[in-house]
Amino acid sequence: MRNVWKYAFIGVLAVNLLVLIAIGVILFSPMKDDAIPTSTPLEGAVEFQMTSNKEDLNRLIQSYIEEEAKNSPIELNMYLKDEVIMYGKIPVFSSDVDYKLTFEPKALENGDIMLKQKELKVGQVNLPVSYVMNAAKNAYPFPDWVKFMPNDQMIYLSLNDLELENGMKVRADQFNLKKDDIQFTFMLLGEEPQTNAAQK
Repeated sequence: MRNVWKYAFIGVLAVNLLVLIAIGVILFSPMKDDAIPTSTPLEGAVEFQMTSNKEDLNRLIQSYIEEEAKNSPIELNMYLKDEVIMYGKIPVFSSDVDYKLTFEPKALENGDIMLKQKELKVGQVNLPVSYVMNAAKNAYPFPDWVKFMPNDQMIYLSLNDLELENGMKVRADQFNLKKDDIQFTFMLLGEEPQTNAAQK
């Protein structure tokens, strides 16, 4: 009987060790960053500027999330205040954990936007930023132009890869949330004029 308890104790201890090893592998295994694309300027494009604000962009963001998050296994919300705030729940083993990520946005010279992670709050569990970002990236249907870089703790919005209707492109000129100064330039590549031969 004593041997039975001994083997049971060893079995429980082994299971606990395996669980701890699995947690360590998941939390501290290297994360793969998305590649940042190179931008190509549009020559001969018709440009026009548009000014927006946080209120309008928040409505646009919520509309997109409501449409795209129907089948997502995680809860994700995003809104703009003085920073970009992303929050929700992520599955950690058998339970869901609340998280909140805060990003500092910056409009780059090439027209893209960089979101640099500023603050992280995660329930009662001490999780690395890279784990939370990677969990959100893998579980949510982000478009291709949203590049997650967990190792650098940032999200890269490649607006150069975002193509709107009629082939229209967009770049960010200003993205200052504290001053509510948000400006974009839209670029429409005009059709090449037809040659005389083509017109005949």
